[in-house]
Amino acid sequence: MVDGGIAKADKTEFKECLYLTWKQPYILRLALSAGIGGLLFGYDTGVISGALLYIRDDFKQVEKSTVLQETIVSMAVAGAIIGAALGGWMNDRWGRRKSIIIADVLFFAGAIIMAIAPVPGVIILGRIFVGFGVGMASMTAPLYISEASPARIRGALVSMNGLLITGGQFLSYLINLAFTKAPGTWRWMLGIAGLPALVQFLLMLSLPESPRWLYQKGRKEEAAEILGKIYPANEVESEIGALRQSVEEEIAQEGDVGEEGLFGKLKKALSSTVVRRGLAAGILSQVAQQFVGINSVMYYSPTIVQLAGFASNSTALALSLITSGLNAVGSIVSMFFVDRAGRRRLMLISLVGIVVCLAVLSGIFFAAASHSPLVGETETQFFGNATCSDYKISSGIQWKCTDCLKAAADCGFCASTPNKLQPGACLASNDLTKDTCHTNHREWYTQGCPSDFGWLALIALGAYIISYSPGMGTVLWIINSEIYPLRFRGLCGGIAAVSNWSANLIVSQSFLSLTQALGTAPTFLLFGVVSMFAFVLIFFIVPETKGLQFEEVESMLEDKGYKPWKTRKRTTPQP
Repeated sequence: MVDGGIAKADKTEFKECLYLTWKQPYILRLALSAGIGGLLFGYDTGVISGALLYIRDDFKQVEKSTVLQETIVSMAVAGAIIGAALGGWMNDRWGRRKSIIIADVLFFAGAIIMAIAPVPGVIILGRIFVGFGVGMASMTAPLYISEASPARIRGALVSMNGLLITGGQFLSYLINLAFTKAPGTWRWMLGIAGLPALVQFLLMLSLPESPRWLYQKGRKEEAAEILGKIYPANEVESEIGALRQSVEEEIAQEGDVGEEGLFGKLKKALSSTVVRRGLAAGILSQVAQQFVGINSVMYYSPTIVQLAGFASNSTALALSLITSGLNAVGSIVSMFFVDRAGRRRLMLISLVGIVVCLAVLSGIFFAAASHSPLVGETETQFFGNATCSDYKISSGIQWKCTDCLKAAADCGFCASTPNKLQPGACLASNDLTKDTCHTNHREWYTQGCPSDFGWLALIALGAYIISYSPGMGTVLWIINSEIYPLRFRGLCGGIAAVSNWSANLIVSQSFLSLTQALGTAPTFLLFGVVSMFAFVLIFFIVPETKGLQFEEVESMLEDKGYKPWKTRKRTTPQP
């Protein structure tokens, strides 16, 4: 039924999704229209990774301040925290559809503000507006799709929202690459996000509210009309009956909330064992998703490519397409397997791969740092008075490229030619020395050093994405759309989303500072250790919801003998 869990794993494969949406195209229209929110979510979180390279070039105060760079990236995340919190309340009060429409307005406003920004502060303001929209979309789009989808393909359709998120990230890298030579570069990159927001706004005006939300609000005729468009005529009556029984039973079990306002409802929710256990699983999975380090990769992917030894902005953007593309491919894999392998199993397998890849990535960066090119006295003297102020040729201390880039003053490394691994020059970092270095047909490095390990780092980064995307990338959103009781689903989804974005803010605001303070290799090693702890916690806290109706999930969570690691058999007859 529309509000239930997955009917049976072998009937919810992707081919079933294709068959049903071909037979009932209205289902696909609902899912894709709501999924544009996921596309915007992905685009606006991914586009800044490339735009930041050119914002640094246009505003020298940004280039010289790691904290300012992190702030430009992370203020969208800070806005998303507020957006997710408000989104939970708005979902329950005004419905899923209106929440998506409001998110579109915020997306559009943020895109325009960033496109015309005269100073970094205005870019930050636009990022906050975009963040509000991202936070609302991150929880509302999968919830709308989940409640407006036939039960047996619900997991695949919610996974499609995850695919659109990763597709939006991939699109952002393509757009970044397309505008590298255009006047205004980053302004086009950031401003073009207003177009899909406008498209979704217009589409959602013609689409209905979630039938389950409508029924819960007493608007039963509207709910029945929508179900008539989702199901064949001979199935509509049974689906209406199932929806009525489900909502009435849930209201009877939960009781009338009664209290007015957000805090009253929160108090009532937390008094429920089902909600507490559901929130423990939902919040843990959301926080774990961020602390495995994924958004350090997605927000700073071109910068990481530069840290691996590729100096050019355009080269870094082009190579970043690989990681973004693999993320999208992983989402497709999830659509095929999430209803067969199960949510919990995919998350645990994903974390094993993440730990291995982060360990390998850390080892590669350790090796690259130890083989960093030397700073040559002759090479440096060749550029006359352009020498980095912290580099003292007369001191007799041998520097490497890594020492040059870590110097207290702003310094850059001009690689040797024709072999970039030979000793190079440590110079003051400014436009004049950069141009002089390029004029001599040399590469100019400010983020990372020349290395023979760059391609190995990209391969490990790609393997990390492949491990992450099918499990930790998409499954947790499905779990959070299934694990909460109806009357508190919007509120609990908002709390879990706030947890996700809070953890995201910590990672995005600290990644560059961590790489400066600890080094790139220890930073990835730290993420690997955290991922091991996440594996243990998820094993003991997050249950399997595959194949269970919403009511069966609730029954499982309130069971006195509840053990998250024990799989529960479905008890409701298969439709």
